[in-house]
Amino acid sequence: MVRVLVVHDAGLLRSALVELLRTDPALEVTSTTPSDCLRRTGHHPTTGTGDPSVDVRVVDGDCIASCDRCEAVPGAQGGPGAWEPGLVVLATPEQPGLLRRALDAGALGLVDKNASRRHLITAVHAVAKGERHLDASLAFALLDATAPPLTHRELRVVTLAGQGAPMDEIAALLHLSRGTVRNYMASAIRKVGARNRMDAIRIVRDAGWA
Repeated sequence: MVRVLVVHDAGLLRSALVELLRTDPALEVTSTTPSDCLRRTGHHPTTGTGDPSVDVRVVDGDCIASCDRCEAVPGAQGGPGAWEPGLVVLATPEQPGLLRRALDAGALGLVDKNASRRHLITAVHAVAKGERHLDASLAFALLDATAPPLTHRELRVVTLAGQGAPMDEIAALLHLSRGTVRNYMASAIRKVGARNRMDAIRIVRDAGWA
């Protein structure tokens, strides 16, 4: 039996993935949310659960960012475990930044969300054996899976703005003047080809950079 843990924020989609994988009698499937996974194990859901009862983790790509934020859960230990099961990430070609983050998290499998049930099951079995699996539809997107065109500070300003923080609060958090924050935002808008601040936030999120 291959023991699979599905990690997803959305309950309905999480249940659907579990039922899909359970159509293969060789898979033993359980599920959790990123935050619950961290609360129970004290380990980051994408860098290792620290639980040797799991062979493969199937994580929706949109959860990668939320997994990162889970390290702030009260009482959590954070950090990778000594034993790290294989990672399969569900993604789309439209999010090259997210593909990059998945690879940085140690993903052995990258599966297109539009792939068939059998395709995902094949990827799980491959990763369980320590093999890599890459959907052909994601191969070209990986060529664009580079770092964002923004500096770390510009990306931080856009990310905080996307979380609803006003300019004064961003300036205080980053220990910068309000004018400097405005300059970083203007530079970010220009670099990503956005029309305004909200458009820049959308572009950064859609690309999976934040």
